[in-house]
Amino acid sequence: MIVNNSLDEVKKRENALSIIKSIVEIEGRSSLFDLTGLSGGFIATPSEISLLETYVGPAIFEDALQEVGIDHMGGEKVLPLNRTSSGILATILTLVKKDTNVVHYLAQLPAHPSIPRSCKLVGANYFETDVFEEFSIPENTSLVVITGSTMDHKVIDEDEFKKVIEMAHEMNIPVMVDDASGARLRTVVFNQAKACDLGADIAITSTDKLMPGPRGGLMAGRKDLIDEIKVKVNQFGLEAQPPAVLAMLNGIKNFDGDNLVKSFTRKDELFDLLNEKFDNFDKTPTGVMISPEGLNTEIDAQHNLSDNDVAFLFSFILLKEHGIITIPAVSMPGASATIRFDLSTSDAFNLDLKDLNKKIESSFVRLQEVITNEEKCREIVFNS
Repeated sequence: MIVNNSLDEVKKRENALSIIKSIVEIEGRSSLFDLTGLSGGFIATPSEISLLETYVGPAIFEDALQEVGIDHMGGEKVLPLNRTSSGILATILTLVKKDTNVVHYLAQLPAHPSIPRSCKLVGANYFETDVFEEFSIPENTSLVVITGSTMDHKVIDEDEFKKVIEMAHEMNIPVMVDDASGARLRTVVFNQAKACDLGADIAITSTDKLMPGPRGGLMAGRKDLIDEIKVKVNQFGLEAQPPAVLAMLNGIKNFDGDNLVKSFTRKDELFDLLNEKFDNFDKTPTGVMISPEGLNTEIDAQHNLSDNDVAFLFSFILLKEHGIITIPAVSMPGASATIRFDLSTSDAFNLDLKDLNKKIESSFVRLQEVITNEEKCREIVFNS
């Protein structure tokens, strides 16, 4: 194996960022194609930037964010955070006691690692399932969690969504929804209701996923719970700082659902092109993807790498040789190693899909050339 632990994942990510920097410095930003669906952005005018002081910034922009954030997410109040994971942690710190149960329903396992990790931190018992018939809420449950759209963009059935909320509320248990990408993917592409409108007590989204906002989190929900959670957020320094709040505000204002709809139609063309050579690509709502297991199945050569190693290696070849950024190269520890080519990003609109298909095919040829040489593979992933 190449990537064995979280430290290896950090080192892998550092190498990817170094490659990205080099490409920008030598060839320019136009030579990079961020297809992660997490490209985000920072939209601000000079006059707005001049207000980004420690206390002036929150006074101006947090108040404005309430209006647009509630319109985007629903609920009674919103709370900006430095990460979606921060909001999940703060919610669990606030609502979950030691030795109580946290149960989680999602469309496809596994959950984002921040959820079980936060439960472990407070000493709670954690259970997750993607089989609706097996979902139940035991006694002594302090929180029910729902994922609206998984890390690989598998979207929950809305009827199941509502039923889980009903089950929890019948037992007076609050519901937290991890709606990182789902706050836009579910509502725009699948025409589902906002999580808070479906009855969720708390919903959290990532402000860089499928929208032009910063790496950050935005929580919405019941005012009384938001206020309680905000105490923990401030105690542990989990709040978003003024620049991120401004970027969230303008990211939501500039969110264009039509881009998601356009990517929804373009994905079929890319999938058909890839399907001429590959057997294991799948469609996502906004592009195509291939799992680590599926990618490994495509390889003819015998090798000693794990499925995830193969995905990491492929993502680095895509980045180094063609400037294509995919999640496995730049992801945080514990994230899915599935390779997604998301067509909702601004970079994707500048790509000819036939050319993208050729780049993917040539990267796969290179993958097969190096995969039997573990030393070479380590060099590619870690620059060692």
